[in-house]
Amino acid sequence: MGDLLLVRHGETEWSRSGRHTGLTDVPLTERGREEARRLLPLIRSYKVATAFVSPLGRARETAELIGLRDARVDEDLREWDYGGYEGITTVDIQRERPGWFLFRDGVAPGPPEHPGETPEQVGERADRVLAKVDAALADTEGCGVLVAHGHFLRVLTARRLGLPPADGALFQLATGTLSRLGTEHGRPVIAGWNVRPAS
Repeated sequence: MGDLLLVRHGETEWSRSGRHTGLTDVPLTERGREEARRLLPLIRSYKVATAFVSPLGRARETAELIGLRDARVDEDLREWDYGGYEGITTVDIQRERPGWFLFRDGVAPGPPEHPGETPEQVGERADRVLAKVDAALADTEGCGVLVAHGHFLRVLTARRLGLPPADGALFQLATGTLSRLGTEHGRPVIAGWNVRPAS
């Protein structure tokens, strides 16, 4: 099990305002592009053996800006499908559903093209991604890199650590950051979280 670097894409207008951004392909802001560019030296400090990226534009542009132009696009890395909550903030959802919590309650159904996902369904995708990365790293030295989205990467972290998908709630993840999942005595651990280069 090699180290796994997690890169959350840079800022978008929707991430800045707290709107749930699942399958809507909102582009990076200029600040988001700068957040990504600043990660380049950190990425270059690792020997990258394999890299995967979400199909959504904000993640793909981030991957390019950090020098991962050959990252493999993987549909399983897309963000949580928020269904009927796409584009809505937590504050607005809680006006209708007091006490609502994404990682516990999931989302309201959406239209057929994005019906929404439960935490368990997101966890199943995360498990598939982890299996693909482990297979890609099996006979190589170096680490794997995933460039994707905040809520998805939080669920993936929980699954790597052997926790249920809902425990992704424990891992706040900022835009334009690098996190590292490693091992200690053969067990998965968080080795670095929400890392940004010194300004």
